[in-house]
Amino acid sequence: MSVRLTSPGPTLGVVGGGQLGRMLGEAAGPLGIEIVVLDPTPDCPASPVVTDQIVGEFGDPDGLRELAERADVLTFEIELADPELLETVHEETGVPVEPSPSTLRTIQDKLVQKRSLAEAGIPVPEFRRVDDVEELRGAGEELGWPLMLKARRGGYDGRGNVAVDGPEKADDAMAEIGGDAMVEAFVPFDRELSVIGVKGDDTTDVFPVTETIHEQEILRETVSPPRIGGETDRSEIERRAYDVASDVLDQMEGRGVYGIELFEVDGRILLNEIAPRPHNSGHWTIEGSSTSQFEQHVRAVMGWPLGATERRCPTVTSNVLGDTDESRPAELTGVETVLGASNANLHWYGKREVRPLRKMGHVTAIGEDPDALLKRTRDLRDSVSFETTNEP
Repeated sequence: MSVRLTSPGPTLGVVGGGQLGRMLGEAAGPLGIEIVVLDPTPDCPASPVVTDQIVGEFGDPDGLRELAERADVLTFEIELADPELLETVHEETGVPVEPSPSTLRTIQDKLVQKRSLAEAGIPVPEFRRVDDVEELRGAGEELGWPLMLKARRGGYDGRGNVAVDGPEKADDAMAEIGGDAMVEAFVPFDRELSVIGVKGDDTTDVFPVTETIHEQEILRETVSPPRIGGETDRSEIERRAYDVASDVLDQMEGRGVYGIELFEVDGRILLNEIAPRPHNSGHWTIEGSSTSQFEQHVRAVMGWPLGATERRCPTVTSNVLGDTDESRPAELTGVETVLGASNANLHWYGKREVRPLRKMGHVTAIGEDPDALLKRTRDLRDSVSFETTNEP
């Protein structure tokens, strides 16, 4: 079901009102779409740029029903949404949910996600289910050390991922995960890549391949186009990445944007993980692409024609992370340097509390040389800092 553009415009209900919800709101306004979000944090980051916020947990039945009653379409910007409840509300109200709750259900459990993709013939690292320390040690003997241990549910921004160097680290690693887990063989990748894919009403498309740079399992920078050898090498690797991303989209149900994380290993492409929503690795598209991933998601879930995905020019984005050892109220300082820089943009997420390595915003720069842009965005990012406020 597509939603016709009328006046006043249609309403999109979004489960989650964090920074992704904020940027969805910024993209929806020019299209004449109102957004209402459901989020447990009063005055959540999205609240200044959306029509309204329903304060409630992501799995609050009453809150979700109210959201559906006020919306023409429901979507989500966080995997903590409840697929069973979304299905129930859809059945009760007839309001479509995009992407499909069945896709969310598959993605939420990393083991189920990997199994379904492997069964579809999509190349993934070797993986195993592990329920205890002995199974982890057994997986290490079979797959070789080191391994990457992952919580099956709830992990994000590197949380829920633990590198295990050898059998002597197994006890501590399982204790840190603290629940159902899976393990993957270590991938000696040359670089990490990302493709933002999109499923529309009757078509699919992809944004240009982007290089992603992680530290402590947290995304720090994106470089588009990726820095891969010569033009011939890059074109071939990009083609392989597009092929894998296309196969992934074929397995997903429901309209919307999908963040598809990949490994490049000796010219081969392996799938890492999928997010059924806009993704941090696609923030560069706001300045760097003809259509941002956020506008594209809005268009897709509403059943409207998709926008063009071409890269306008080389674009690099650097995340602004919490620089404190503990959680505390804080405000951003040093923004004058970024605001005074040509061809650079600051995106501040409106979070009132800074936490260790929490994503607080990002800086994007456009230009010609990806290496020079990477250095520039890092310098601009480092000019920004946090100052403790007097809030209680």
